[in-house]
Amino acid sequence: MIPDDVVERVREEADIVSVVGEFVKLKRVGNSFRGPCPFHHGKNDNFSVTARGGYKCFVCGESGDVFTFVQKHLGLDFAEAVKWVGAKAGVEVREVAGRRIDEKDPREPHWEVNATAAEFFRAQLWESPAGKSARDYLASRGLSREDADRFGIGYAPRDASAMRAALTALGFDDDRQLAAGVLMTNDDRPEPRPRFRHRLMFPIYDASGHPVGFGGRILGEGEPKYLNSSDSDVFSKRKLLYGLNWAKQAIRKAERLIIVEGYFDAIRLMLAGINEVVAPMGTALTEQQAALIRKYTKNVFLLYDSDQAGLKATFRSGDALLANGGSARVITLPDGEDPDTFVAKFGAEGFERAAEASVDVFDRKIQILERGGWFTDLRRKREALDKLLPTIRLTSDRLLRDLYIARTSEVAGVSREMLTRELHAVPRAHATPPEDDAPPIDEPVADAQPRPRPNRREQGVRAERELVRVLLHQRRYIEAVGERIGADAFSDPTYRAIFTELVTREPDLSVGDLAAALDADATHVLQELMNENGGLDRAEETVEAGINALLSREIAKRMTELDRLLPLAAADEKDDLIREKRRLAIEMQALGRPRWKSFNSTRS
Repeated sequence: MIPDDVVERVREEADIVSVVGEFVKLKRVGNSFRGPCPFHHGKNDNFSVTARGGYKCFVCGESGDVFTFVQKHLGLDFAEAVKWVGAKAGVEVREVAGRRIDEKDPREPHWEVNATAAEFFRAQLWESPAGKSARDYLASRGLSREDADRFGIGYAPRDASAMRAALTALGFDDDRQLAAGVLMTNDDRPEPRPRFRHRLMFPIYDASGHPVGFGGRILGEGEPKYLNSSDSDVFSKRKLLYGLNWAKQAIRKAERLIIVEGYFDAIRLMLAGINEVVAPMGTALTEQQAALIRKYTKNVFLLYDSDQAGLKATFRSGDALLANGGSARVITLPDGEDPDTFVAKFGAEGFERAAEASVDVFDRKIQILERGGWFTDLRRKREALDKLLPTIRLTSDRLLRDLYIARTSEVAGVSREMLTRELHAVPRAHATPPEDDAPPIDEPVADAQPRPRPNRREQGVRAERELVRVLLHQRRYIEAVGERIGADAFSDPTYRAIFTELVTREPDLSVGDLAAALDADATHVLQELMNENGGLDRAEETVEAGINALLSREIAKRMTELDRLLPLAAADEKDDLIREKRRLAIEMQALGRPRWKSFNSTRS
């Protein structure tokens, strides 16, 4: 049989509207979805599916939940229906040996401890002298007792023994409290103690309304400012969304979801009548949370603070939503405002005006880059593309992805073909930094100077530079040069990269497309070379001298190698080495004396 907790989990994760919609053409009517009944094959919209997870036909009387529908429509038994729905919902379903019918859900003991702890915290907030600081804090945030009780807000006292003793007296021993995460131990302190002390407590519920953990805000000084329950069988901050238990019906009705940073932001919006709001258990949205949201809607509004941390969280959250087939719009508030203060001042009407002015998350990224001057020169344009391309790559909606490509081509002045080529290339190491140290997108001042350039004190670097510079300005020489030397003749990796693009791409390749194929350092060098127009009236002479210098360097390297080998060679081998050295000397003489002094110098 399938365990009850697995069945319940599949039921929670399943989207009945999506499941039924595979077989019935549904359209929204108020708070439900209507269509023709698949059971009596009606033609009118008498078949109703509700967001609460049930269906009913008002003609033939058929009704049930998502499992009943699959059983009857596909002719499956209950276990098969659960597996079928589980596959759709992304929940693995395995049958196990049967349990007694009266056996509890294995998660229930955790729910009971958390529910009892939540009651203890609420009592401490309103009934104990120790809760005065928490009551004063709520008052300073403009929350009444009625408001706090609506969301189960409480207070964890400083007293390390109070909660443990209260829960123990109610029959919850240390092991249960530890398993639920309200008590904790560590190696150097084995005595159980409360995880939360002197904190304002926010109960956290799963989508079905079961109490699974807490978030605690420190009162006064201390770190961390917010502390969540530790991971347990019922709590995982990467998979939960604060407020989803209250918001899920409103999400269906409003056909949108608003994501905010913190508990107070979510509470303030709900108190204003905007109920389709949730907050992640951290700052940015996780992949698991984005997948959970996609079961309810694809239309998401991001309402984070406008500081650097908020912007970083906004774009990470947007990427997670785009990767899961959703869309994301960014609501920007006036300077100095956060969602809590803004809605407290301007209410739901002010919020709706801000929402109407929202922009797509990708457009917001471009907006910030444009304001920061990232598209004003080639080097920074290359870096701007490195910030945009990862988002385009992970966008799973094909149409939206194509729109992003078109928008990027327009703003950066780079062809769609070049962007498409870059999208299919291996991402640059610096383009997608690790999540924890990804730089905010709008730091143009700090990043305005070019990255440290590599050491170019090697022989012949000036010859490489001049040769590449002429080829950039006089493309007619590229084919002839490419026939005489290859990219391996260049010792400097940047000049080699530019040369490679020139000889392997079409002759009329635009500078913008050329820059798009290079890294930041090479793009900076490209900009320098394009700005230097001197001496182009002697382009042919410069090209010939550059080729000769690079070829002479290769010959010189081989002659040095021969000098090293001669003392070690046998008599018959020495003759061959001497003949090769004489031949190379003739070739060197034919090439003439290198024009650039740096050819035989370590100075560039």
